[in-house]
Amino acid sequence: MKIVSIIPARFDSSRFPGKLMNLLGDKTVILRTYQNVVATDLFDDVIVATDNDLIFDEISKNGGKVMMTRKDHQCGSDRIAEAVADMEVDMVINVQGDEPFVDTVSLKNLIDVFYEDNKKEIALASLMTPLYKSEEVHNPNVVKVIVDMNNFALYFSRSTIPYVRDNEKPSHYFKHVGVYAYRKQALIEFSEQEITPLESVEKIECIRYLEHGKKIKMVVTESLNFEIDTPSDLARAQEYLNQLNLI
Repeated sequence: MKIVSIIPARFDSSRFPGKLMNLLGDKTVILRTYQNVVATDLFDDVIVATDNDLIFDEISKNGGKVMMTRKDHQCGSDRIAEAVADMEVDMVINVQGDEPFVDTVSLKNLIDVFYEDNKKEIALASLMTPLYKSEEVHNPNVVKVIVDMNNFALYFSRSTIPYVRDNEKPSHYFKHVGVYAYRKQALIEFSEQEITPLESVEKIECIRYLEHGKKIKMVVTESLNFEIDTPSDLARAQEYLNQLNLI
């Protein structure tokens, strides 16, 4: 299979405008994410897809691959669908531009879902990680996911799911990590569909796939993942980077 990773990189984040061009250590967030994905050596190509000249120049001047896309995309998956439309590829891995620490093992496990899917029944897979802190469970910036007995997603929400009616708490809450693996055709079909009602309410793009009756295979990762959505997230990521540099 030919596998590419496309990193959607929008400048105008509603919660933290320009976050991808903020420094994390001595590199911008987007450059650190790009170089980290390249370093996994899992992909035939890694490309940043952006709508912004600053991000384009940042990747280009540091020797990376980048392409300009339209500004009117509603989500990252729509942006990468434009990027890969004319590429001859089998699989597309969507790593968000604000995920600077996504690790090789997690990405490999995600890709392996498709190598093991001999009947080609799975068209989309994503990552989830256990939540251990109450403040994360109840934080609307942390997207939660619930799954069936075979680890297919039942629903994603910014609310706390599952809701505990009595005192019997679930063994784990799971956070959705915004890394997706698509078969190319599934990605193109996704981008051609209108935004669905629940997707619009929650502002979670993968709900669109569920609302159309499709399945999303979820893969558990125990690796620490940072999505930089707010200035406080960036500060936390800087602390984590400092710890890594001391090891």
